[in-house]
Amino acid sequence: MKLGAFSISLSVKDLGKSKDFYEKLGFSQMAGSMEHNYLIMKNEEHLIGLFQAMFDGNMLTFNPGWNQNAQTLDVFDDVRDIQKHLKEKGVVLDKEADETTSGPEHIFLKDPDGNMILIDQHR
Repeated sequence: MKLGAFSISLSVKDLGKSKDFYEKLGFSQMAGSMEHNYLIMKNEEHLIGLFQAMFDGNMLTFNPGWNQNAQTLDVFDDVRDIQKHLKEKGVVLDKEADETTSGPEHIFLKDPDGNMILIDQHR
């Protein structure tokens, strides 16, 4: 199962302060905007999403169809196929993808410790 690009999505209180902090760690902005209350920060192959007032808590994020540079992949596992595989393995999903659609869609699930996981397909 190919999950695509990986990042951690952090719910932050002050986007500007968080941006400044992660820049000091060597990250630079690769996507998003202050006006839209989110930034995607990159340091080599490491991605951190900073999101202000968009969701509670932090989550692991996977993007099927993207590599670590947010470039589209020709071959990838669709989120609906990933969902089917997870359900066959007995994984409970908090939010399921609509299997009657194609293109962008997402699912949410939690690991055994309650950590949120987002599998978010953008294409």
